[in-house]
Amino acid sequence: MGFFDKLKMGLSKTKTSIDDKINGVFSTFRKVDEELLEELEEALIMSDIGMDTSVQIISKLRDKIKRQNIKDAEEVKEALREEMQEVLEVCDNSLKLETKPSVILVVGVNGVGKTTSIGKIANRLKKTGKKVMVAAGDTFRAAAVEQLDIWAKRANCDIIKGSEKADPASVVFEAIKKAKENNVDILICDTAGRLHNKKYLMDELEKIQRVIEKELPDADKETLLVIDATTGQNAIEQVKAFNEVSKVTGLVLTKLDGTAKGGVVIGIVNENKIPVKFIGVGEGLEDMEIFNSNDFVKAII
Repeated sequence: MGFFDKLKMGLSKTKTSIDDKINGVFSTFRKVDEELLEELEEALIMSDIGMDTSVQIISKLRDKIKRQNIKDAEEVKEALREEMQEVLEVCDNSLKLETKPSVILVVGVNGVGKTTSIGKIANRLKKTGKKVMVAAGDTFRAAAVEQLDIWAKRANCDIIKGSEKADPASVVFEAIKKAKENNVDILICDTAGRLHNKKYLMDELEKIQRVIEKELPDADKETLLVIDATTGQNAIEQVKAFNEVSKVTGLVLTKLDGTAKGGVVIGIVNENKIPVKFIGVGEGLEDMEIFNSNDFVKAII
């Protein structure tokens, strides 16, 4: 099964939810008018895209309909897809990892699929010929290090571990040292599953970042926030909270196959101007792909 087929399958609940709402709107209208646009706006809001983003998309759609004199329902749908895609493409989603070593700091709350995402990303980077090392910086949660160790082995990359309850920043410090010694291309650092209202955990995250800045001041760095799509609008608040502390450079989407709330992705990108860099479409080691906005929009409408 190709990635687009996996994506369509993974987004089937979201597609059903959004398509049902949008098709429901078109089924009751015979012409493209203001009332139709208002109903479409409501359908987008109800699809977890969010109020502000939905209003913005429909406003641009309204202008396009007038400018291009669109009168056909299918043309309206295509124009709607284009506006959604434009929102998702507001930022460049390529990885900036040119230096040796480069660093990926992975953050996110517990339960979002952070550990599995690290394994899948490590595997993907290995496949491109990169030498990858993983730092087990989540020393707060029981079994987190063991779980990451399993995924590192699956991806066939080295892992640096500290003892349980060890200082996470010291683990990252040691990993940076080893990465330099072993000529590693990319160091992926795990962090504790910080709840954005737990100040001491956020402080720990800042400490890790200070270590990285001190030891690798000129290195390329990506801070990837793993988001569980099933949390819907709550994910937007997580992004805002983490971005204040971490200067998030990209998002990793997980668990899209378990939710009808995949539309929230569009709102998250629009409100925060942070690109989606990876999207998980299954449980396997290979089920992580670079995000493609065109494929995503086609899979949901």
